[in-house]
Amino acid sequence: MLANSEMLARLVIAAALGCLIGFERERLLWAAGIRTHMLVCVGSCLIMIVSAYGFASVLSENHVVLDPSRIAAQVVSGIGFLGAGSILARGEIVKGLTTAASIWAVAAIGLAVGGGLYLAAIASTVIILLILAGMKPLEEAYRSRNQTCLLKVEVDHGTLTPERLRETLGLRISQVKRFLVESRNAEGSDDLAVLLGKVSSEDIAAFPEKLKELDGVREVTIVKKHNDRNGSFA
Repeated sequence: MLANSEMLARLVIAAALGCLIGFERERLLWAAGIRTHMLVCVGSCLIMIVSAYGFASVLSENHVVLDPSRIAAQVVSGIGFLGAGSILARGEIVKGLTTAASIWAVAAIGLAVGGGLYLAAIASTVIILLILAGMKPLEEAYRSRNQTCLLKVEVDHGTLTPERLRETLGLRISQVKRFLVESRNAEGSDDLAVLLGKVSSEDIAAFPEKLKELDGVREVTIVKKHNDRNGSFA
């Protein structure tokens, strides 16, 4: 049977490790923060302790065959409802997947602490923190260079072609997703809709000024831009 001091130490360690990961989520103002991650980690630790040691007296009886590991195994699937609760879907925008994954990972850390695998639990906590905090700047830098934007351009009739657009903005053919003449006005101008992909935020900000330097370009407006990966509009 597990000593009371060892049992208490495991629960406290689980709470501490869950707190570290929860703090990273809390500073970003996600719904699942410090308390949620701590509760998940401590709860998983307790379930693992019960699974490993709670049936010792029953297993010593004759003709009793049990598989206590089934209790701990239910944490892996059962924790999913908490993760689902942290995911928000608004149209094409999906948020909270990382927080849902962190809750699932914290449950695994709690199981590891409950099983006495301290090194695995601590190492996993460090790795998860590096993923959540350390990789975010790299992810944001990548996303900033993979934007999609829609430009509305008013030009004199026939003055702006896709080839001229690419040369002016320094784009590849694959970056011009759509070049559409939406309407032709009575005063001799065209309203164009130009959809560009895999461009950086800095380039998008400079596009209007570059296009306005061309003869025949009257007005350029950035209607919307979004990230190619998650479809979130800004």
